[in-house]
Amino acid sequence: MKKLRSALAVALSAGMCLPFAFGAAASANDGAYEITNPYENINWETVNTYKTALHTHTNASDGDDSLKASVERHVEAGFDIVSTTDHGTVNYSWAAPNPNKLIHGVMSLVGKSEGELLYLGKEGTFDNGTAYTYGTADNGDDYLTLDSGKKILRVPFGIENNAVSVNAHVNSWFADYVDNTITTYEDAVKGVHNLGGVSVINHPGEYTKARYELRSEDAYNEKNATYNYYINKFASLIDRYDTCIGIDMNSKGDNRTRFDRILWDNLLIRFSANGENVYAIASSDAHQLSVIDTGYTLALMEEQTSAALKNALLNGEFFAASHCLGNYDELVDIAAALKDFYGETELYNKVNSTALSMAAKIEGIENGEYDADESIGITYSTLDDNGYNPCEADPRITSIEVNEQTDEITVNTADALIVRFISNGELLCTKKAGDATIDLNDYEDVLGNYVRAEVFGEGGIVYTQAFLLNADSLSGSSSPVEGKYFDLGVLDFLFAEFNNWYAIILRFFANLF
Repeated sequence: MKKLRSALAVALSAGMCLPFAFGAAASANDGAYEITNPYENINWETVNTYKTALHTHTNASDGDDSLKASVERHVEAGFDIVSTTDHGTVNYSWAAPNPNKLIHGVMSLVGKSEGELLYLGKEGTFDNGTAYTYGTADNGDDYLTLDSGKKILRVPFGIENNAVSVNAHVNSWFADYVDNTITTYEDAVKGVHNLGGVSVINHPGEYTKARYELRSEDAYNEKNATYNYYINKFASLIDRYDTCIGIDMNSKGDNRTRFDRILWDNLLIRFSANGENVYAIASSDAHQLSVIDTGYTLALMEEQTSAALKNALLNGEFFAASHCLGNYDELVDIAAALKDFYGETELYNKVNSTALSMAAKIEGIENGEYDADESIGITYSTLDDNGYNPCEADPRITSIEVNEQTDEITVNTADALIVRFISNGELLCTKKAGDATIDLNDYEDVLGNYVRAEVFGEGGIVYTQAFLLNADSLSGSSSPVEGKYFDLGVLDFLFAEFNNWYAIILRFFANLF
């Protein structure tokens, strides 16, 4: 049985960027890469960064709390844009209850939709004493205006689709679409696409059962026929419907999505080889108030309107962000870099101790100490037990500079500590914040067709979208869908069930002998 890397035993040099090519050989290749920057059209001097909740629930479906309580907590957490996305329930307004009678009725019968449906009305006061007004502006958008003057934009037509399917959940916005029969991923994506909306594949690790893997090397391993099928499935959807922008790869504390960055990289490898991008969001998928600030998206927009948000999502002009991390290997690498750059600080000890706890839990599952089907259930979080963030500031990306003459990408940050650069699903290097420039020529031997960055600080993590390399020359050269693929639709969740239980049975018998 393979031994887990101890977080304490990682070499300190793991936090450093060590070039694979040096000196004249590197400089001779300067200008060799055509870099497609998703943030090319952003004016960093004038753009606003809006903290955005794209996936959240109320007691209109299976959330624990009312819409009014949910919006109040979003206000407290500093959100600027909020989408209410109850299962099978299009959100038309925050003013008055508008539940889907079928969904709300069924949820009520099974005890998952309890309490009064409290909405905002046109004016009122939250329980915390904050007064507000709510209404439609001249541009047609709905805004909540607080007594401080701050405005919060309601995203129109938010919904989590496929309510009665088996975790084939698709979030969508900007399109009045709902179908509460037994439907597939493609039914929802296509329906939203035809109405001009935008969609994303929610928490894929829930559907594929990758959430139950113990090790990164097993999750979304393309040698596994089941995972290869699902990668093809998602690739096919994103390829055929350009309004399906990608996946939600960090949500709800990151326990079930902790390997979905691997899926994102697998998709990026395939799409970037064809000169195309795949975007990723982060969200809370909050069913409880304490979860609302776990994951979120940072939209880069000149104005706070639904049209600007739709444009930002379609063009990748946003960052994904989270206060939680549940991937053991990522935490080990981050701990090593923190120790290398800053020493054994309190933050290093927190990250490292989380990784050590995860290592012990993984080994316990594999050794039969815990039930064979038990997932890790341990994540790193900056939030307190009630879901509030005690950190003074979250890490932010203040600007990005791309220099095609020198093949350099610079990520400028605030309240950050390290910046990690990733290509082909592998960590290229880690830079100290404030000096986060990568020269692509230093990594020409291992560089794929994209690079993305992750910014970590005391307040959490921020993910850039991918920077494509030589996209024009690669455009149309390959298909993101590999081999023979036929979508089996609503029944293919059985593949994941079989794959999961097969692994559990193997672990069970391994512990007997």
